[in-house]
Amino acid sequence: MEKLMRLISMAPLLLLFCLPCAFAGHDYNQALSKSILFFEAQRSGYLPHNQRVTWRANSGLNDGKASGVDLVGGYYDAGDNVKFGLPMAFTITMMSWSIMEYGKQMGANGELAHAMEAVKWGTDYLIKAHPEPYVLYGEVGDGNTDHYCWQRPEDMTTDRHAYKIDPSNPGSDLAGETAAAMAAASIVFRRSNPAYSSELLRHAYQLFEFADKYRGKYDSSITVAQKYYRSVSGYNDELLWAAAWLYQASNNEYYLNYLGRNGDSMGGTGWAMTEFGWDVKYAGVQTLVAKFLMQGKAGLHEPVFERYHQKAEFFMCSLIGKSGRNIQKTPGGLIFRQRWNNMQFVTSASFLATVYSDYLTSSRGSLKCAAGNVAPSELLSFAKSQVDYILGDNPRATSYMVGYGNNYPRQVHHRGSSIVSIKVDTKFIACRQGYATWYSRKASDPNVLTGAVVGGPDAYDNFADERDNYEQTEPATYNNAPLLGILARLGGGHGGYNQLLPAVVPAPNPVVAKPKPAPKPKLTPTPASSSSPITIEQKMTSSWNDKGKTYYRYSTIVTNKSYKTLKDLKLSISKLYGPLWGLAKSGNSYGFPTWLNSLPAGKSLEFVYIHSTSPADVSVSSYNLA
Repeated sequence: MEKLMRLISMAPLLLLFCLPCAFAGHDYNQALSKSILFFEAQRSGYLPHNQRVTWRANSGLNDGKASGVDLVGGYYDAGDNVKFGLPMAFTITMMSWSIMEYGKQMGANGELAHAMEAVKWGTDYLIKAHPEPYVLYGEVGDGNTDHYCWQRPEDMTTDRHAYKIDPSNPGSDLAGETAAAMAAASIVFRRSNPAYSSELLRHAYQLFEFADKYRGKYDSSITVAQKYYRSVSGYNDELLWAAAWLYQASNNEYYLNYLGRNGDSMGGTGWAMTEFGWDVKYAGVQTLVAKFLMQGKAGLHEPVFERYHQKAEFFMCSLIGKSGRNIQKTPGGLIFRQRWNNMQFVTSASFLATVYSDYLTSSRGSLKCAAGNVAPSELLSFAKSQVDYILGDNPRATSYMVGYGNNYPRQVHHRGSSIVSIKVDTKFIACRQGYATWYSRKASDPNVLTGAVVGGPDAYDNFADERDNYEQTEPATYNNAPLLGILARLGGGHGGYNQLLPAVVPAPNPVVAKPKPAPKPKLTPTPASSSSPITIEQKMTSSWNDKGKTYYRYSTIVTNKSYKTLKDLKLSISKLYGPLWGLAKSGNSYGFPTWLNSLPAGKSLEFVYIHSTSPADVSVSSYNLA
């Protein structure tokens, strides 16, 4: 990736700013398929038999060998041949979040299996890169030597040194983001591959402990990363981000308490953000914690979580121009933050807007901005406008996704795409030869990098399709990762389910073998008729002592075991001596929370309560099945 700080002097382009009165609708499902395909072009290592990007071949087969560790695999981050750990882990986190929220829509489009394969290609590598609890390899290759050459990955002659962090050379941001990636991915595979899911969660626990115990910025230990992926925000945001994902993946109260205890001191409740990406995670943390608050999981941390929530809303309001400090946009309406690879901020911010819109819809809430309350649909409309701009609804009528539409970038800043495939011409291309023969060639790429989202236009919607214009024509994995979720949502609709219910990623089709169910914690069932279509199970999830008194937090799961939709549920709860979250009280009984009016067949809802004695008595008073 040509991230050297060279300024491009571009002659002003004459643009016609007369947009058509109406744009034709986009094929979001086709765009989703293409955007997933891009990840296959970025693969390093031994390519599988079902590789669909056929102009690529095996590469980086000795990675890690000199260090005595197997680091074959993973992803090249962008148009170069370096494996940078921080953006790779963020890419995996965002792909996993996309699947967690919109896996059902991906499944309906036939792309869930491909998306999960893309995640697993990354997590398989991250597992290799974490050979010991307190050791993590964070880079293979060196940006300086790599950028000196223009070669296909299959021809690489550049240095493949492996760089690591450990207790003597810490990197809390790198270890924290990798923990987040492992935890998020464990949710993706929980149903289809429970053993692999458990392995990922084990790595996530260890990496979080490593990140929290040995504090430090990773680029102070892996100094060769400073010119390319400097951790400007430090590591506090990654520690909170990792804690949020570990709580999502495990329901372990330790991580919820970590968010509550450290929200103020680590900036989670203090930073009012207008960006989100591989470096700065605060807006993502704030969005997740706002979700926990809407789910009724804040408990004793509710005041702190409310402050996270306020900052999440500030970010959302700034996107739609209704905050006191709004995000800059181009004349054509695109979010604009910086000249180099601006599109990374567009896709990441649009993803947060998409999921937050659905969280608000599920909770029947609205966005509270300085300019007044805003309906959730306005956030989704904003995200759609950004995606439509990427796909061609812009002053240049250019699609910034390669291979989508008719007018897309043809001279992408990408080594593998710009050089003839090794399967077409096996002749070795030397380090500098690639610059002379292929880089400077004023012609379309011989290999179409289908699905790649390039850096995009400048602050005035100008764009130059030139290979040496790396600020605008270079793609990156983290441009595409958040886009998967938005495209699935736009292509598949809402899906008619509550986005605040526990995430269940369906097994992709076809399922080769039915996995054994994951082991579940021992639950204490509340007595009920064995023939009842509704089951109630309680468990104590946390306890603490305050002023000599012991308090307990209980989680209660109500499951609809019938084949019909459960409506008008009324629960009787006695011997309750503390606060309860997740149900709405009506008279002497409790019913569905305000964001839920029914429970589909086979689905569950959770509510929690805190008091200082044994579990409350919970029973079903009445219900209807429709």
